[in-house]
Amino acid sequence: MPFARSILLSLVAFAASGAAVHAQNLPAEVENALVRAKVPREAVTLLVADADAEAARPPRLAWRQQVPMNPASIMKLVTTYAALDLLGAAYTWSTPVFVDGPVRNGVLEGNLYIQGQGDPKLVLERLWLLLRRVQGLGIRSIQGDIVLDRSAFEALDADPSAFDGEGLRPYNASPDALLVNFKSVVMTFVPDGATQTARITYEPTLAGVVTQASVPLAPGACGDWQTALNAALADPAQLRFAGSYPASCGERTWATAYADPRSYAARAVGGMWAEMGGQIGGQLRDGRVPAGLKPAFEISSPPLAEVVRDINKFSNNVMAQQLFLTLGLQQKRRGTLDASRTTMRQWWNERIGTGEGQPVFDNGSGLSRDERITAAELAKMLQVAWRSPVMSELMSSLPASGVDGTLRRRALRSGGSAHLKTGTLRDAAGVAGFVDGASGRRYVVVAIANHPNAAAARPAFDALVDWVTQDR
Repeated sequence: MPFARSILLSLVAFAASGAAVHAQNLPAEVENALVRAKVPREAVTLLVADADAEAARPPRLAWRQQVPMNPASIMKLVTTYAALDLLGAAYTWSTPVFVDGPVRNGVLEGNLYIQGQGDPKLVLERLWLLLRRVQGLGIRSIQGDIVLDRSAFEALDADPSAFDGEGLRPYNASPDALLVNFKSVVMTFVPDGATQTARITYEPTLAGVVTQASVPLAPGACGDWQTALNAALADPAQLRFAGSYPASCGERTWATAYADPRSYAARAVGGMWAEMGGQIGGQLRDGRVPAGLKPAFEISSPPLAEVVRDINKFSNNVMAQQLFLTLGLQQKRRGTLDASRTTMRQWWNERIGTGEGQPVFDNGSGLSRDERITAAELAKMLQVAWRSPVMSELMSSLPASGVDGTLRRRALRSGGSAHLKTGTLRDAAGVAGFVDGASGRRYVVVAIANHPNAAAARPAFDALVDWVTQDR
């Protein structure tokens, strides 16, 4: 059967189920869990259908499948599949480095340029390797400036607190053409009984930022140890603690977003260059690479397949947004949200079709109040993905129930297997992906709640997935 015809038959099955959907009984265990969660059935969308569209069987379950819903982080499924389809699993990002001037006796008599091109995983280890390559050119001191070229992406200087008032949470980090270490600082607290203090280390060292070396130890249970520290992290010039650290906590780490995200890359590069013994006579500043200057070298990111695993397994928002902007940059030569949205709409129409409508795209991560998709649209995309050459990369990127990622603590009672992307916002929650039934059939499953109690509906989603695995 031709592929296009099989998809059409599947859509006919979806449509046929729609006429009776309001009369359909939900599985008792799902219905009961929704009642306990105080989430009305009118606030959820549910769809269970064969992963293989050629089966052309009616959905096992279809409830409000044509209603647009806020998918939260489930939207990362769409972004990552589009990227795998358009760019290929082996795609990598390059970060070129330029030397503008001669090098004499270990001194660069000019500027060093680092050009960001959207690498989502320029973490500290890879930044160290980049700077080590600079030293490998014989450069120990830079007479001029270190210039960071971030022009590949439009500047998104949105208030990091605007989404939910939690601007210091790492998940609110904004995308950046030169995204260094997710713009976060990891603080490690190590109790020292001899001095009755907890030593604090910071990764990375940020140039020009004053940090506190220790805090007093306190007796008692570990409890809410972060609150006990009474941290003052909103001042870009210093990181301070007015409280104490419970000795019973042992060693703990705390990741926080830096208060001035726009200056983070320069501070991180400057701090690491100094730690490596490097010197700079000028400034660390933003700017553009001069026209015609050739790179001295470039470093490459991990392949897209690995990046997609990080995005979906751990629901990394800023990496998803980096990928979303990369699609605009690669397909439209513009690293803007508008170019990326246009790219996504065109890809959807050409690859998925318009029979079920089209999602509303915003930033591709699901950290949005505006993104929308129906269960029918998402299920159709998963069916197309199931038969695509990049199916294995997409499937392996999804959290496995009871095994890893955001599903590591959500094992199925039935003992079955499921690979599902989760999503949670203040008033949206759900799961979507692939579930294996006892019969050997594989299903696409979509379950989303939009309601003030949406997070409480997780047991209902778990019950649905267990119900799916128990087919015969």
